[in-house]
Amino acid sequence: MMDVERRAIELARPLAAVLADPKLTAAEAAGLETVTISTPSGRQVKGALAKPGRKAPAVLLIHEWWGLNDQIKAVAAELANQGYLALACDLYDGVVTTDAGKAGALMEAVDQAKARETLTAWVDWLRKTPDGNGKVATLGWCMGGGFSLVASTATPVDATVIYYGNVGATAEELAKLKGPVLGQFAEKDGWINHPMVDPFAANLKKLGKKHEIHWYDADHAFANPTGQHYDKADAALAWSRTLEFLKANL
Repeated sequence: MMDVERRAIELARPLAAVLADPKLTAAEAAGLETVTISTPSGRQVKGALAKPGRKAPAVLLIHEWWGLNDQIKAVAAELANQGYLALACDLYDGVVTTDAGKAGALMEAVDQAKARETLTAWVDWLRKTPDGNGKVATLGWCMGGGFSLVASTATPVDATVIYYGNVGATAEELAKLKGPVLGQFAEKDGWINHPMVDPFAANLKKLGKKHEIHWYDADHAFANPTGQHYDKADAALAWSRTLEFLKANL
């Protein structure tokens, strides 16, 4: 094993251990605070907040198609342990599932305009909250990876992290990006693949947008310990890169 991979596993082991154990995951998730805000249109939206105990840069986490489950909340708790104000938003209004068919239906039912408004409202709230220092990053997986990009093209953020999410944005949309982008993708992914990601990377380069694109010899959702495509080493390496990226840009 390469030294960088061994180091990555060591850095990410606490999070990996938590996510691999449902009891530990639930315990971490239970420690988060439920926060409710109003969007500009008057809708009430909720999120799960983890505080580091001091004024800090913020990270907006966006869940996979399963909904805002304990796994995503546990990642928020780990980010708070790393010194970030972490807010895991909810795009499903409290609905969570473990059934892929239901998850697909929930994802398809998301109102894109409302989701965009929700994400923008949370970024604005994180910028202004007394617990934050004004800096905000977005971070999402799968469906949430796509919405991480949606959020950062809808309103200025300081950094964007995308795990195997839809990056089929136009060059005009990408021109709105203000901060750097970290993309983590899987070579065996049949959906978020090179035909989608390569033009995205090319547009970022053409627009002069700072970015890092990493490919892993893995399949979609390789960072999810509860899924059949989980790859421990690649998940650890991707997480260590995420932490380094956030540290460098927030």
